[in-house]
Amino acid sequence: MASGPDSVALMADLTLVIGNRNYSSWSMRPWVLMRAKQIEFEEIQIPLFQPESLHRKLEYSPAGKVPVLIADGVHVWESLAILERLAELFPERELWPRDDPARAVARSVAAEMHAGFEGLRTHMPMNCRASLPGRGRGPGVTEEIARVSDLWRDCRTRFGQDGEFLFGEFGNADAMFAPVVSRFHTYGVEVRGVEADYAEAVLSHPAVTEWFAAAREERWTVPQYELG
Repeated sequence: MASGPDSVALMADLTLVIGNRNYSSWSMRPWVLMRAKQIEFEEIQIPLFQPESLHRKLEYSPAGKVPVLIADGVHVWESLAILERLAELFPERELWPRDDPARAVARSVAAEMHAGFEGLRTHMPMNCRASLPGRGRGPGVTEEIARVSDLWRDCRTRFGQDGEFLFGEFGNADAMFAPVVSRFHTYGVEVRGVEADYAEAVLSHPAVTEWFAAAREERWTVPQYELG
């Protein structure tokens, strides 16, 4: 029998537990990454803020949150940890950049996205179905929009010459920022130049358009995420 990283990937039995597509930015990240990289998986969806939601989430995650990746019986929660696990299982898919300096920066920007941008998260909740231009400009949001723009411009300029995305091909860093692109689209945040081209590339990616189409079909509503 073959051994090594590729054989581990081939044997992996993957299930991804997600929340509402319309609102769950954390669920969007591993889902679009796996679709973009043609990683096959089964899906379990648990609608958020329903009477049975917490009980169902606790069946899969000790944190009681989604997303959760189940890989050959091992449960991995938190989006960034899931992306790291997928990079281990599928090294040939190059979910992180191959070049060492680019890979280090990609991990840094992904971690910054995971840990920061509280203003954007609070005042611009992800809502794929909505169009709310000009809304969501709460405290700190303007500064965080500028920081996101700086990150996109820097990565595209230094590392993105071989494709349309932050480090060329769509990868883990782009998956981390896909919900931010969604927010900018919903709330009419204008970016220019290379940043605007990047945002359009993300919105046009088949995995992202597939997520958006499914989000529009959902009938669940979470009032606190509906700012209209």
